[in-house]
Amino acid sequence: MRAVCGLDVHKDSVFLCILCETGEIVERVFGVLTFQLRDMRRLMQSYEVSEVTMESTSVYWIPIWRVLEPYFHLRLVNPYFIKQMPGRKSDVKDAQWIAECTCKDLIRGSFVPPEIIQQLLQYDRRIFDLDAEIVRKLSKLDAVMQRCNLRLSNYVSNTDTKSYKQVVECLCGGTTDPEQLIKRIHGRIINKHGRETILAALTGVVSDAEKDVMRQLRQELEMAESHKQECHKKMVEICQTHFREQFKRLMTIPGIKERAATSLIAEIGVDMTKFQTAAHLASWSGLRPRNDESNRKVKSRRITHGNVFLRKTLIECAWGASRTQGCFFSWFSYYQTQVRRKNKMKVLVAVARKLLIAVWHVLHDQTDYKDFDPDRERRISNGV
Repeated sequence: MRAVCGLDVHKDSVFLCILCETGEIVERVFGVLTFQLRDMRRLMQSYEVSEVTMESTSVYWIPIWRVLEPYFHLRLVNPYFIKQMPGRKSDVKDAQWIAECTCKDLIRGSFVPPEIIQQLLQYDRRIFDLDAEIVRKLSKLDAVMQRCNLRLSNYVSNTDTKSYKQVVECLCGGTTDPEQLIKRIHGRIINKHGRETILAALTGVVSDAEKDVMRQLRQELEMAESHKQECHKKMVEICQTHFREQFKRLMTIPGIKERAATSLIAEIGVDMTKFQTAAHLASWSGLRPRNDESNRKVKSRRITHGNVFLRKTLIECAWGASRTQGCFFSWFSYYQTQVRRKNKMKVLVAVARKLLIAVWHVLHDQTDYKDFDPDRERRISNGV
C-alpha cells in the first residue's frame, strides 16, 4: 500500500498531510523543535509513508530534511511549480495539495546536494558574503579618508592596493606628515602623477576620532580577510580529501584555478547524473538565452534567472579564459569581439556558458579538458 506525505514548512510550524491509497487522509500540525520533528517522523513511519515532498521555504526546510533523510525518499519542490489551485487558501490545504501532487507524480524534485557538498556550499557562500563585506569596509574607509581631505584614492587604481593600505597603517599609528606618508607610495604612482600632486593628496586634517575609526575599519578588514582565507583552506581540504580527481581535472580547464574549482564543486557537485545533459546544467545555472517569442517576434534573449553564485564564478573565469593565449576561449572571444564586433560583456556570458559545458563534460566523462583542435576536426570530417 502506497502512502505519501506533503509538508508545508513554516518558521515555527510544519503542516503535514498523509494520503493513503485506501483514501485515508491524515492531517496534523507539528512544531519545529527536534523532538517534535522526531514525533512527526514516527507518525509517518506508522503509516508506512514512502515519499515525502516539501516546499523550499528559505532555510527552514534544511533541519527537517536532515531529520527525515535517512528514513524516507524526500523531494524538495520550488513553490513556483506547485502553486495552489484557485479557491480559499490555507496551510492545511497547501499540505494536502502537495501530497496530492506527489501521489499523482505531477512534480519533480529540485537539486539537493549531499551533505559533504552542502558543507562546501556553506563555506563558498560565506566567502561571497565576506567579499561583499570587504568591499563595503573599503568604501567606508575611503569615506573617512575623504573626510580628512586625503585624496589618495584619486590617484591609485583601487583602495585595496598595497600603497593605500600602508598609508592607512601609518595614519592609524599617528603619522600624518605627508613627507613620511609618501615614502609608502609605490614609485610608479609618483612618476605617473608627480611628487607634488601626491604630496598634496596626502596633506589633510586628521582628528583622533578619525584615526580610531580608520584603525577599527582596518582591523575589521584584516579579520574578514583572515576568515576568507580560513574558509578557502577548509574548502581545499574537503576537495582534496573527497574529490581529488575531479578537483584536479577542473583545474585543467583554462581560466579555472583553485578558488574557482572549489566553488564549482560546491555549487553543482560532482555527480552529473543530476543534470541529464550539458544544456540542462547551462539552463539550470541561468546562462542560456530565454525563449520568449510571440507572433514570430522575439521579445527577449536575455539570460534567465538561475544560480547567481555559480554564474558570478563562471563570469570571472571567463575573463581569465578569454585572456589565456592559445586556447579555444581566447580565440572565440577575439573572433566575436574584433571580427563580428559583438558586445564584450555579451561575449563573456557566451564564454561562461561554454566553460560550464566543458565543466559538465569533464565531470561526466571523468576526463581532463582537451582544447579544441581544428586540425583534428578537419581529419574527422575527411574520414581520416
